[in-house]
Amino acid sequence: MFKIQGPAFPRYATLADKAGWWLVRAACVAILLFLLAPILVMVPLSFSDSSFLSYPIPGWSLKWYRNLLDSPEWARAAKNSFIVAPAATLIATALGTLAAVGLSRSNFRFKSLLMAILIAPMVVPIVVVGVATYLYFAPLGLADSYFGLIVVHAALGAPFVLTTVLATLAGFNHNLVRASLSLGETPLRTFFRITLPVIAPGVISGALFAFATSFDEVVVTLFLAGADQATLPRQMFTGIRENISPTIAAVATLLILFTTALLLLLEWLRGRRA
Repeated sequence: MFKIQGPAFPRYATLADKAGWWLVRAACVAILLFLLAPILVMVPLSFSDSSFLSYPIPGWSLKWYRNLLDSPEWARAAKNSFIVAPAATLIATALGTLAAVGLSRSNFRFKSLLMAILIAPMVVPIVVVGVATYLYFAPLGLADSYFGLIVVHAALGAPFVLTTVLATLAGFNHNLVRASLSLGETPLRTFFRITLPVIAPGVISGALFAFATSFDEVVVTLFLAGADQATLPRQMFTGIRENISPTIAAVATLLILFTTALLLLLEWLRGRRA
C-alpha cells in the first residue's frame, strides 16, 4: 500500500512557518482555479441543448458535437489545421534544431545579434507579423495559399525549437562528437547517431511548442488565409463574430482536451529528460 506523506518541514520550523507554507499553496491553487475558470465554463456549455451560450443549462445533449461532425465548414477547418500545423512543425523543428546546433558550436562577433533576430518572431507583436507578411506575400501571390501560411507558421514556431534545443545543448558533451569524428565518422552520421539521440527530448519539446503555436494561431491566418485555408481558430473567430453557436463550445472543449494531452506529453518528456 502507498502512504501519502505530508511536506518534510525542518525541525526548527514553527507553527507560523507551517501555516505560511499551507497558506501560500492555497493561494496558488486559488489563483490557478481563477485563471482556469473561464476555460472550464465552456465544457458544460458544449453539452447544453440550448441554442444559446447561457447558464443555467436547461438540459443536456450531444447535438452540438453531432452538428460539428456534420458541418462541412468545421470539417474543412479541421482538415486545414491538420495540414498546416504538422507541415509548419516539421519545417520549424528542422530549422530550429540546425540553428541551435550551429550556434552552440561556434562563437563569433555578432552571435548575440543573430540570436536576437532568430527569436524575434517570439517577441514581435503578432499583428505586426500579420501585416508585414501580408504586405510581402500579397505581391508574390502567396497571400491565399497553404505555402505562405505554412512558411509564416514555421517562422513563428522555430524560435521555440531554437530555445529548447539550445537549453538541451547547454549540458551536451561535445567530446562525444570529437571522438566520433576522430574515429572516421562523417559529420552527418555523427549528428544523427550521436548528437540527435542526446538532444531528442529538447527537439521533441520544441516541436510540441511549435505545433501548439501553429495550431492555435489566428491573427496571421486572418491576414493570409483565404476561405479555402481557414483553420479551426479562424473558423471559431468567424463563428463568434457572425453567429454565436454552442458548436463553438464543442470545438473549444475538444481543443482543451487536445492541448491538455500535448501538455501531459510534454511533461512526460521532461520527466524522461530529467
